[in-house]
Amino acid sequence: MGPVKVGILGLGTVGGGTVNVLSRNAEEIFRRAGRGIQVTHAAARDITRARSCDTSEIQLTDNPQDIVANPEVDIIVELIGGEELARDLVMKAIANGKHVVTANKALIAKYGNEIFNAAQKKGVMVAFEAAVAGGIPIIKAIREGLSGNRIEWLAGIINGTGNFILTEMRDKGRDFSDVLQEAQRLGYAEADPTFDVEGIDAAHKLTILASIAFGIPLQFEKAYTEGITKITQEDVSYAEQLGYRIKHLGIAKRTDSGIELRVHPTLIPERRLIANVDGVMNAVLVKGDAVGPTLYYGAGAGSEATASAVVADIIDVVRTLTADPENRVPHLAFQPDSINDTPILPVEDIQTAYYLRMSADDKPGVLAEVTQILGDAEISIEALIQKEPQNAETQVQIIMLTHKVYEKQMISAIEKIEALDSIKDQLTRIRVETLDKE
Repeated sequence: MGPVKVGILGLGTVGGGTVNVLSRNAEEIFRRAGRGIQVTHAAARDITRARSCDTSEIQLTDNPQDIVANPEVDIIVELIGGEELARDLVMKAIANGKHVVTANKALIAKYGNEIFNAAQKKGVMVAFEAAVAGGIPIIKAIREGLSGNRIEWLAGIINGTGNFILTEMRDKGRDFSDVLQEAQRLGYAEADPTFDVEGIDAAHKLTILASIAFGIPLQFEKAYTEGITKITQEDVSYAEQLGYRIKHLGIAKRTDSGIELRVHPTLIPERRLIANVDGVMNAVLVKGDAVGPTLYYGAGAGSEATASAVVADIIDVVRTLTADPENRVPHLAFQPDSINDTPILPVEDIQTAYYLRMSADDKPGVLAEVTQILGDAEISIEALIQKEPQNAETQVQIIMLTHKVYEKQMISAIEKIEALDSIKDQLTRIRVETLDKE
């Protein structure tokens, strides 16, 4: 039986890494897959540019449509990114009866329902391990390794850029804007870092994780998303004093009322393993009813780290080329007719604890006014720090940790606190999660 022929769309960082891994580990991959795997075609914008991989035996083209339509190609690997062109190419590949491997989280999060439905009808596979957390095999872990569990919740550091920024702010006392500029110089952040620092990238990935964890349709538009641009160095410092660290988390949680789907800065206890995931590394914590909390850690990006996941998907496809489509692992972990419509909760209906920081006049009775408002809203305080004013300052910093409360209660209380004459500027609010066995 001849080798399986692969066409790669996009020969950038991950595309080059994929060619290198397939070539370097060809013998080991053959032993695992049972057949040879050969990259025969690849598309790139500029086919004359020097590459990080050997393309001497690969037919290059600047038109990806040619590869999608080529009857000799068995598997299409989509690594061009973006949405509309990638969607068009993937849907055409499926229509042509080709299996697809992609690292495109936006594509899957926004159009995955349509893509998987088309793939099921044509009896082909769409594999997307590399779309979430780079080289960490988190999709396979949830979809297969934890398939005997009822997943209760998951929380992940799934964007390396944001994690690098918060780590530098904590370790070196630097400001957000300063660290962001360094992240851009180092290549961790794009010239336009919006997707990373505003949580959109993480929301794409969280949407995918929630779908395979809970058996719900992909619903990116319902994910609550909040970035880290307003996190200050003093918030990072106060969190440390309280025994917490700030991480930009994606959280999906099953509740009696529905599914929480949210990305935001979060205080987590510093003793938690995930609180000690630093720099550009990723980690996902998954709580199953049988196994308890499990942690998956590794490189969330990079040429060969992401290629590791891409190649694993290619091997999975090759293994199942002759299998009955009805017996394959479902795209979203659950059988297609078992995907349910459990509602995604609006953020106002989630329950969490809170970190609050406010600047108040340094005079008697201010703290009593604030605590009265919180008490009237049935919000109890777990910890409180009141900093002494420095030199001629007339305001003091008040920092509080609250117990769990509905977000709508907290929103109402904050509006009343900010309306006090003694409170200056807007109050800073960051959600708190303990991430234990709850």
